[in-house]
Amino acid sequence: MRPRRVETAPAFWPASGRIVTQPLGVVGIISPWNYPLYLCAGPLVEVLAAGNRALVKPSELTPAFSDYLAKAVGEFFREDEVAVATGGPDLAEAMSALPFDHLLFTGSTAVGRLVAQAAAKNLTPVTLELGGKSPVIVDEDADFGRAVPRITWGKLFNAGQTCIAPDYALVPARRLEEFVEAVRRTAASFYPGSSGDPAYTSIVNDRHFARLTALVEDARSKGARVIEVAPDGVRPDPTARKIPPTLVLGADATMRVMQEEIFGPVLPVVPYEGIEDALRFVNAGDRPLALYWFGKDGARRDEVLARTISGGVTVNDCMLHVVQGNLPFGGVGPSGIGAYHGEHGFRRFSHEKAVFQVRGPFGGSFLFHPPVGRLAEWARKLLRFLG
Repeated sequence: MRPRRVETAPAFWPASGRIVTQPLGVVGIISPWNYPLYLCAGPLVEVLAAGNRALVKPSELTPAFSDYLAKAVGEFFREDEVAVATGGPDLAEAMSALPFDHLLFTGSTAVGRLVAQAAAKNLTPVTLELGGKSPVIVDEDADFGRAVPRITWGKLFNAGQTCIAPDYALVPARRLEEFVEAVRRTAASFYPGSSGDPAYTSIVNDRHFARLTALVEDARSKGARVIEVAPDGVRPDPTARKIPPTLVLGADATMRVMQEEIFGPVLPVVPYEGIEDALRFVNAGDRPLALYWFGKDGARRDEVLARTISGGVTVNDCMLHVVQGNLPFGGVGPSGIGAYHGEHGFRRFSHEKAVFQVRGPFGGSFLFHPPVGRLAEWARKLLRFLG
């Protein structure tokens, strides 16, 4: 937080330069429903650490949390320091159009575009934490005994309602059935009661439940092989809004499940013949928020890291890069703009002001004063002195 001295060009000595970090002002935070505390309080801490004030709008899909947050904030902050605004999409739309000094939005790419358009009218800078189709690349030499439980955990945690959840898996064609069986065994061990297990999360509401079941049925109708990784007879339960862990084999670009971010416990599994095939598949799509690679060959790992662009990467596990306080978290392209977390969040919500100070009777600008040619004359004198 202290001013930082920077090097000054010798021609301007004895002047000095420094960077002074200042608050931006008032920051708007529009947070999502899937991790309401983490994705609201997390950025709020960094906004306040940078010296800003904040207006927070939690999701209308978590009303109990939103009411609690408003009450808690009211106990510890004045309204002109931190305020919580509760309401639905109309409120979020109106908030996006306010002339904030910075606006952070976490949510879908489609809504993120609308937020950016509204903010642009005020030239409000934005940080957009979006999503997309985050791939898992399972290498030829991956140990399924370790890789599959980690992939399954990443996909089924919160029933897949995580922006960095694995969205689809690229698996060597020769090991496809081995992968399917390993996922089946792992899911059964994680959730013995399948989708009826009390530890297995429900889908947030009826609309999202209907969207997910429609994605699966669209793939099925277009020839995909749908495997519900659950005991025989277990089907999606609209009453409890639970969808059993589901694999989609044979998915292609014509199916919605490969066009949209899934955000649920449905995993398309795409076979590939070689690493070039896998990289082409990933790079043909939008740049994802996260990418996961599982394997043992360090050279292939480095090749994947060098030839793909994503917001972040976890190697040989899933999602853990997001909880590392010293790593920036953010997307790239359609998966987001800007990054925060820890020091990166402090810098994101700060303005780094350049300060140049002339010291003593001489200032570097005299070299540029009229009449024209003074700088050249000084240069000639310097060259004669040095020569």
